Amino acid sequence: MRKRFGRAGRKRRRKHFGDPAQGVNLSGESQYVELRRWLKLRGFSSTCLIPAHFSDTGRGLMTSETIEAGDLIISLPEKCLLSTSTVLRSHMGELIKRWKPPVSPLLALCTFLISERHSGTRSLWKPYIDVLPKTYTCPVYFSEDTVNLLPAALRKKALKQRETVQELYESAVSFFKSLQPLFSQSVENIFTQDALCWAWCSVNTRTVYMKHPQSDFLSMEPDVYALAPYLDLLNHCPDVQVEAAFSEQSRCYEIRSGSGCRRREQAFICYGPHDNQRLLLEYGFVARGNPHSAVYVEREDLQLCLTRRDQQITQKLMFLKDHDFSENLTFGLDGPSWRLLMALRLLSLQPDEFSSWKRVLLGAPVSHSCEQHSFHLAAVLCQHLIDENTKALEKIHVMKGRASASLRHQLDLVESLRNEEQRIMHCSLDMLKRDETMTFVEDSLCSVSGGSQISSRPC
Repeated sequence: MRKRFGRAGRKRRRKHFGDPAQGVNLSGESQYVELRRWLKLRGFSSTCLIPAHFSDTGRGLMTSETIEAGDLIISLPEKCLLSTSTVLRSHMGELIKRWKPPVSPLLALCTFLISERHSGTRSLWKPYIDVLPKTYTCPVYFSEDTVNLLPAALRKKALKQRETVQELYESAVSFFKSLQPLFSQSVENIFTQDALCWAWCSVNTRTVYMKHPQSDFLSMEPDVYALAPYLDLLNHCPDVQVEAAFSEQSRCYEIRSGSGCRRREQAFICYGPHDNQRLLLEYGFVARGNPHSAVYVEREDLQLCLTRRDQQITQKLMFLKDHDFSENLTFGLDGPSWRLLMALRLLSLQPDEFSSWKRVLLGAPVSHSCEQHSFHLAAVLCQHLIDENTKALEKIHVMKGRASASLRHQLDLVESLRNEEQRIMHCSLDMLKRDETMTFVEDSLCSVSGGSQISSRPC
């Protein structure tokens, strides 16, 4: 007979195996003591959230008391927020104001972060700088070999991300040199490309959305960034509902819980309905069981799965591009997306049916053979992506055997993403096979009945 464990048994199991919901309190560590002391001087104190380490998400915030739905989780005063107004009031503000053409709000924030990190103990923002990550796990930090293991759609975006940071650095070199009067050391050794990459990731992964009045001293790019010390320790969960905004009444950035949280559990917020590719690209992590996850289909994938006997392949692919149906084609847990099905139906049209393309875009069936072929193409495409994922996972397994600790962590992230996408593709393929089986049964019934209305679908 299976032995039942009570509360003591559950505690023993958690102690032995670790419970991802239970965190290890970090509030006694010196860097968090200093951060909370620094924030208290600026008008902030948190009684219900304490820093903790969780086995599944790493660093986060743990509740010290039960939070009910509608409760205020955190209220961070404006004095604690790091925005472009902070930068313009700082020691480098006058030099930024005099620089022409004006720098962007993003570059202003990045420059300030680099300067404060370099200042060390002399920095007014040292307690916050000390708790920022020393490096990041976004693809912009990945090795070339790791980037090549990313799914094709994400690989293109990762390379574009690198290009963006590179161009930002190259365009800012002259501006950085103008800051030399502020430093005894050469600015070329302070404002390096690596330093800008760190600052860019700090802003990109940790800012909250907060619209600011347009400054005469900055470029016309949207100024919507604010770094929020302590608040930015809150991790993402796709199922959590919160209300987050800057309150003009309290002059604080406030977050209210939508569903509540039990005592001594991790408090989460939701960064948005992002799929795992977006989460890895922008924030450097993958969410397991993410309901928003999708597998992207590229034009090259479509071409590989189309038969060469179709003389209209080139024309059809151009048609998809001209009508904005060549991007954002995805598979999800519930199978091919509407956009992907529309694209596959267009690709399945016979020469004498091609004039009916408007009906396809309106969601109307053109012919039974077209429907059958589009679902067959979806299954072929699905299997192709499964095979591609399998090959990538095999390469990752080989590389991890000889990888350094930092490279292994990058590979773990890509492996986690690939495994999540593999799960989605297998769910999609199972669904498509069921649909094919149903179609075969319906066709057989139609055949036996001589076309009578046995099936709800016209044969």
